[in-house]
Amino acid sequence: MTIRAVVRGCGHYLPEHVVSNSEFEKTLDTSDEWIRSRSGIERRHFAAEDETTSSMAINAARAALDDAGLGAGDIDAIILATSTPDLTFPSVATMVQAGLGMTSGFAFDIQAVCAGFIYALGNAQALIMAGQARRVLVIGAETFSRIMDWTDRSTCVLFGDGAGAVIVEHQDGAGTSDDRGILSVDLHSDGRFREALYVDGGVSSNQRTGQLRMQGKEVFRHAVEKLTATAEVALERAGVQADDLDWLVPHQANLRIIRGTAQKMGLPMERVIVTVQDHGNTSAASIPLALSVGQARGQLKRGDLVLAEGIGGGLAWGAVVLRW
Repeated sequence: MTIRAVVRGCGHYLPEHVVSNSEFEKTLDTSDEWIRSRSGIERRHFAAEDETTSSMAINAARAALDDAGLGAGDIDAIILATSTPDLTFPSVATMVQAGLGMTSGFAFDIQAVCAGFIYALGNAQALIMAGQARRVLVIGAETFSRIMDWTDRSTCVLFGDGAGAVIVEHQDGAGTSDDRGILSVDLHSDGRFREALYVDGGVSSNQRTGQLRMQGKEVFRHAVEKLTATAEVALERAGVQADDLDWLVPHQANLRIIRGTAQKMGLPMERVIVTVQDHGNTSAASIPLALSVGQARGQLKRGDLVLAEGIGGGLAWGAVVLRW
């Protein structure tokens, strides 16, 4: 028998405030056509003034608990991926723990930017396999609208806010690729490429929140290559091939990156879950958002073979193969 971390439920939350591309035409030298053609984004959600990363994460967590038919007391651990915490400390995860009324177990944050949810899933699997937890709530949540430079048309039109959550739990499997749950994880980082995507503020550097800075062409150059490579490794470790996949669920950053990666993997776009047009880039929230939306649409079904992958600042990237 093999221990597997199996998806029990998922959910998501998006702020009510929807911002279309045309809104940016009022203040920037840009257009709906320019944004769509370069990113595939049509609209995004921005958090209200009284909304925070933790409040959105709590809403997504409640939706996942409802989907799983569980209560907060059934969760042993919370792992939350974010680059936009409410406060320097404590962790957003502990705020979610309190917000759910969960008085036992443990909670912590992971910071790997857009790859954060993949890193969090990998850590959840490790905790379950090590016997440290039997049921883990894994969340990606971001308020990237709070770190935008609204004069930079190359970045501020790309990002949005939201949260997604997945509950994984201990189940015994046969040790084959037919098992439900996480079948493989592949994680990477390379700090030499920090300047490609970063925020120019921090507690110990300049005591400012800072704003997002990105070298778009450099990120694009790395993205397709590294996402394809990590996908190949994860598939090999899982004992499956790209042709076996029911769904590719990539980080929703840019439609051209998504298409380029799918093409390199030999996958038609009909087998790719795409939400970037509606959400923009929600960083660590984008993959769990896409998973939850994909399930709600009726695309993701029990037993489907899924590859999720993401790349973000660091650079950090990785992939997970799982059977839904």
